[in-house]
Amino acid sequence: MAKTIYSCTQCGGQTAKWQGQCPHCMAWNTLIESVVEPQAKGANRFSSLAASGRVQKLSEVAAEEMPRTPTGIAEFDRVLGGGLVSGAVVLIGGDPGIGKSTLLLQVLAQLPGTPLYVSGEESAQQIALRARRLSLDASNLRLLPEINLEKIQATISHDRPSVVVIDSIQTLYSEQLTSAPGSVAQVRECAAQLTRIAKSQDITMILVGHVTKEGALAGPRVLEHIVDTVLYFEGDTHSSFRLIRAFKNRFGAVNELGVFAMTERGLREVSNPSAMFLSQHGSQVSGTCVMVTQEGTRPLLVEIQALLDEAHSPNAKRLSLGLEQNRLAMLLAVLHRHAGIACFDQDVFINAVGGVKITEPGADLAVILAMVSSLRNKPLPEKLVVFGEVGLAGEVRPVQRGQERLREAAKLGFTHAIIPKANAPRHPIEGMTVIAVDRVEEAVDRMR
Repeated sequence: MAKTIYSCTQCGGQTAKWQGQCPHCMAWNTLIESVVEPQAKGANRFSSLAASGRVQKLSEVAAEEMPRTPTGIAEFDRVLGGGLVSGAVVLIGGDPGIGKSTLLLQVLAQLPGTPLYVSGEESAQQIALRARRLSLDASNLRLLPEINLEKIQATISHDRPSVVVIDSIQTLYSEQLTSAPGSVAQVRECAAQLTRIAKSQDITMILVGHVTKEGALAGPRVLEHIVDTVLYFEGDTHSSFRLIRAFKNRFGAVNELGVFAMTERGLREVSNPSAMFLSQHGSQVSGTCVMVTQEGTRPLLVEIQALLDEAHSPNAKRLSLGLEQNRLAMLLAVLHRHAGIACFDQDVFINAVGGVKITEPGADLAVILAMVSSLRNKPLPEKLVVFGEVGLAGEVRPVQRGQERLREAAKLGFTHAIIPKANAPRHPIEGMTVIAVDRVEEAVDRMR
């Protein structure tokens, strides 16, 4: 009788019996039953990922910049940190149909040499039809419809391509293991072996990963630790806009954002992303406030919309799209305590235009002013931009790269700004009137 074991889908930890909570990462309901696998050839599968050799002093190691290969798509290069790096392993995740395969096909068609596209989900005919639909000149691109890891390894070793795309890692299986493709053991083993090939042969490996219904990458969490770069596709499949965000990058900055538009000819770069996140109103309306958020090295202008309406039930609603729900509750408490504006009898709805997700606290002041504008039904001044973090004591705290945010707003025609006093520019910015505030009540008073 085959021996069974329970593996965690989050961290890959194993236990002999089922438990409601994983004893390794403390996640709930993540243990799944699987058959104990025989030991794969090569007891230590990860030993070859690190460079072996003698012990060296750090001062003796030559610190050289890694050469990069541009992909021909500037927005994709921005997220990668400047281009593809030889020997790097990139993991791209996103919802089905959001454009992962389309983007990678466009990238490979523009790369020099003879890149290899390994497809475990589509046939060669389907990929050829997509390339024709996108009008791509992919004469140098080689296709390999295969899900067997050993056959893929043999092809890579024989052809020695400079770039390999695996679409997707969840479809591969190794003959060394008996579990089905997509299982924790198979994903972990296949990712480790492909990473070993990339490092030992200086091949850029791009892995496409499935995501769960919660939006996280499917498979063991160790998958994200093995690779060098983790990218996520964001955006509504019903919208034409797509965002690629870097969550991990050993060769560049994290939280970089690439903006694309899905067209009939594939994904196209958006030259002015800030215009995408700004609504076009015929006249000034209440409840809207434009803020400048910082995504990696790029400042982006985003419109924050707020709607406060009289609650028709004892429990007022609090709904936030694109911003953290708990932070909205905190800002409502600060607004009541320090500015004397109570919203306990109001339903509060907050939205970031364009489907962008704002994770930094620099949106606090813009959210508060948008809510006050909606409550009073009084529009904010035209061409006004706002940013700043709000503390529990009612203070307006500075944010990073305040000067770059102001310059970006001035470049797009904004003439007024309400910002933290600590972010006030030392030298005037041409065409921009800056109002620096210390307290949230001071910012609210500026609206009158």
